[in-house]
Amino acid sequence: MPHSLSNAFRFLMSGLAVALILVSPVAAALEVGEKAPDFALQASDGKTYTLSQFNGEKPVVIAFFPKAFTGG
Repeated sequence: MPHSLSNAFRFLMSGLAVALILVSPVAAALEVGEKAPDFALQASDGKTYTLSQFNGEKPVVIAFFPKAFTGG
């Protein structure tokens, strides 16, 4: 698979995973102030990180942006 298609596939799969998390019954049952369930996502550096890795260490921000047609 060409590199650009591979990146697009990973981006789409990551988006699908997030969409499934957001519409899952677990996410719908969370109340304000409750802790998020642990999850794992692949970052732009190629490494996979879990929410539990940062537990109590620092705030976690998840940002999605399309990489297609950009210099980055």
